Amino acid sequence: MFQFQELKKSLLVSLWFAFLTFPLLVIKVDPIERTVLWRWDNMLYVVLGSFAISILVRVFNVQKERRRDRRASNHTIDREPLMQVVLREPRYLYPLAGAALLFALLFPSLFSIYQTNIMITALMYVVLGLGLNIVVGLAGLLDLGYVAFYAVGAYSYALLNFHFDVGFWIALPIGALLAALFGILLGFPVLRLRGDYLAIVTLGFGEIIRLILENWNAFSQGPSGISNISRPGLFGIDLSLEGSILYMYYLMIAVVIFTIFVVNRLQDSRIGRAWIALREDEIACQAMGIDKTRTKLTAFALGATWAGMVGVIFAAKTTFINPASFTFLESAIILCIVVLGGMGSIFGVIVGALILILLPEHLRALSEYRMLAFGGVLVVMMIFRPQGIVANIRRSYHFEKKPGGEGQ
Repeated sequence: MFQFQELKKSLLVSLWFAFLTFPLLVIKVDPIERTVLWRWDNMLYVVLGSFAISILVRVFNVQKERRRDRRASNHTIDREPLMQVVLREPRYLYPLAGAALLFALLFPSLFSIYQTNIMITALMYVVLGLGLNIVVGLAGLLDLGYVAFYAVGAYSYALLNFHFDVGFWIALPIGALLAALFGILLGFPVLRLRGDYLAIVTLGFGEIIRLILENWNAFSQGPSGISNISRPGLFGIDLSLEGSILYMYYLMIAVVIFTIFVVNRLQDSRIGRAWIALREDEIACQAMGIDKTRTKLTAFALGATWAGMVGVIFAAKTTFINPASFTFLESAIILCIVVLGGMGSIFGVIVGALILILLPEHLRALSEYRMLAFGGVLVVMMIFRPQGIVANIRRSYHFEKKPGGEGQ
């Protein structure tokens, strides 16, 4: 049973949360009538709701500790989560992937063109999340300036199209290669850094790129941005706006499939195992003979490649870009996708991107409270699943004995 001390803590949490949300939920100013409306009923709802949630969290933690103690006393082995079994077994994974692909292909015919356009944005963030997952999830390098590579890809296509009339398909690999080059340029100065220091340097790099684009008017058109960027072509056929959106949607489906295939192969390759070793223990990784410099630079370059590719697609989708589209908030959203989905987990990043991008759109019915509800969902998620929605499947090796007695 709960003790009085636990109830007291939950009450303090609810009062503190009510204090934090007081200016937003209680006070409503009408500048036209010059009146202030005090909505005290909202404060009551906040106190009761946060108190109930705090109690539920504490009960959940107590039950979790009791189950852990019971398993430890009985010497029982934890059962493998169902999601990890599904992702590991091909007989479950392949039908699930086939059903998801079929739904994705039929999505434009089932939903409106507006929903299809929103899904294009979500798929772009899926690719961005998978690219950052290489750097943060696999290699363990906290990169807060990932949006800089996104901006490099977008501006490479915008400037090439503006000055030289370069088409989308030619600019796509150019943007990816330029972003990879910038990833290597960022990687060299931070080879000896890790943790918070690495995060600060990468954050500064992202801001430097944005400020250069904002202030170098002769090069990037400054805050005014670049407009009339050409959309992707289809064998010289002029597409309508709706046709262009459908074409971009199926293009993003192909890019997502290609990205999943490449990232999965990289994760299972020698360089992927080197990234994981670097993430777990950098000193032990170097002691085992792994080239730390090459491993870090490869992670930065390959992660930046996907950001540059999506940047080109973003410029072609919106036909207008300016530095305001590449702020630190974009890097934070992409990092949230990786952390919320599960660091190192491909399926988790996909789910995290779809939730973080689509959830705010579907919470528009809550009007002014939708971002508050969105933040509350993230907080609850991090309390109950700190390892992410789909935790990365950790490889395990079992020693088996032959019938003759010798091990294999």
